[in-house]
Amino acid sequence: MLPKLTLVLGGAASGKSAWAEMLVLGDAQNPVYLATAQAWDAEMQQKIERHRLSRGGSWHTVEAPLELAPALAQVDANQAVLLDCATLWLTNHLLAEHDLDLEAANLLDALDTCAAPVVVVSNEVGYGIVPDNALSRRFRQAQGELNQKLAAQADLVVAVMAGLPLILKGRMPESMA
Repeated sequence: MLPKLTLVLGGAASGKSAWAEMLVLGDAQNPVYLATAQAWDAEMQQKIERHRLSRGGSWHTVEAPLELAPALAQVDANQAVLLDCATLWLTNHLLAEHDLDLEAANLLDALDTCAAPVVVVSNEVGYGIVPDNALSRRFRQAQGELNQKLAAQADLVVAVMAGLPLILKGRMPESMA
C-alpha cells in the first residue's frame, strides 16, 4: 500500500513522472491524475499531449492548475492520486502573483486531509547556477522551500535520476520492493 503522502523529486527529464505513475498504478485500481500544467505555447501543448498518451485510459484526469484543495477533497479513500506537478502549480501561482506561503499552506492542509494516498511530483531546482534575474531567484527559493515542506510532511521521499529511484526518507511499498 502507498503511504499517505509520497514526494518524488528529480530534475527535468529525470524520469520522475513515469516512475511516480508506475508507483501509483502498482497500488491503485482507480488512479486519479491531478494535472497542473497549462499550455501557454505549442511546445507545452505537445508535452501535455505526450503525457496524456503515455498514461493511457486507466487514469481519471482532473485539470487543476491552481485549485488543488477542492480536487483533493473530491477523492475517495479507494483511489490513489498522482499530483503532477508541484513545480508547475507553484509557477502558476507565482505568475498570478498569489501569496505563495498561503497557497503552500493550503496545499499542505489539503494533502493532510485527503482521503486517498497522494504521490506528488516536484522538480529539484537547486542544483543549477544562481539565476540572473529576480523572478527566477524568487521561484528557485520558493520551490526549494515548498519541496522542504512537502518532504517534512511526506512518509516517503524518493529522488529519481536517470529513471532510477533513490529512497531519501521512508520505506518503499511492498508492491515496489
